[in-house]
Amino acid sequence: METRRLGRTGNRSSVAVFGTAALWDVTQAEADRAIEMVRAAGVNHFDVAPSYGEAELRLGPWLAQHRREVFLGCKTMERTRDGAWAELQRSLERLQVEDLDLYQLHAVRELDELDAVTAKGGALEALVQAREQGLVRHLGITGHGYLAPVVHAEALRRFDFDTVMTPLNFVQWAEEGFRRAFTQLADLAAERDAGLMIIKALTRAPWAERPKTYNTWYEPFDEPDQMERCIHFVLSQPVTAFATPGDLRLLPAALQAAGRFKPMTSAEQAALVSSADGYAPLFEPR
Repeated sequence: METRRLGRTGNRSSVAVFGTAALWDVTQAEADRAIEMVRAAGVNHFDVAPSYGEAELRLGPWLAQHRREVFLGCKTMERTRDGAWAELQRSLERLQVEDLDLYQLHAVRELDELDAVTAKGGALEALVQAREQGLVRHLGITGHGYLAPVVHAEALRRFDFDTVMTPLNFVQWAEEGFRRAFTQLADLAAERDAGLMIIKALTRAPWAERPKTYNTWYEPFDEPDQMERCIHFVLSQPVTAFATPGDLRLLPAALQAAGRFKPMTSAEQAALVSSADGYAPLFEPR
C-alpha cells in the first residue's frame, strides 16, 4: 500500500488509516482478525478514541506486544484541561501503551467548540502538557459537519496543530460552499505543513428514516466498484490518507481499493462528481 508523509510529523502513513470505530462492539477474536487483515494489507497507522465503544480495549492486547509497529493516534472529546488529561491517562491504560504518536481534539465541529478547547483551562492545555512530558509526540484536531473545514482552518490559524482529520466525499464535494471551504483548508494545511486526513469518504447519504444496515452513522456505498471510486477520489486530493469505515464488513473492500490506488484524472473526478445528484450530502449547507 502506498504511504505518504503526514505533514511535519514526518511519519510515512499508509493511505488507509485503520478507523477502529469498526471495533466498537466486536469480540476480541474478531478484533484480532481485523488487526491481522489491516497489517497484512500494509496499514501502519491506527486511529482510536475512547468514544469508540470497546475499541481501546480490543486494541490493547495487540499493542502491548507490537506498539512500535504502527503510528498510533487517539482522541479526546473532553473540552477542559482536567477532563482531557484524565481521559488521556485512561486511554493509555486501556490501550496498554506508555505513549501516543498523535493525540487529537476530537469532534470539534463548531467555532464555539474551538473557542472552548483553546481557551484558558481548555483541553488544548492538556495536550500541550502531554507533549512536554513525552506522553504524546504530535497534536491534532478532528471533527465532522458542514462547517468542519472552516473550523479546522481557524484552528490552524490559532495553533500549530500537526494534523487535521476532516470529512470529504464526492457527494459533499459537489456542494460549492463545502468544496470552496475544503480547498481553503487544504491550501492552509499545505502552507503550515499539517498532515490532512479524511473521514466519511464512503458516504452515500444520511440514513434519515431508513433502517441502518451498517454500523456507520451515514449510509455508505458498499459495492466494491463504488467504494473504489469513492476512495480513489479522496486520495486524488492533496491529503495523506483516509480513515477506513466503521463497520468490519466494509473493511476488506476498502483495503483492496486503497491497495489499488491510482490517481483519478480530472475528467474521471468530474464524471464522478456529476453523479452526486443521485445521492444526498451528509451535511446540509449552513
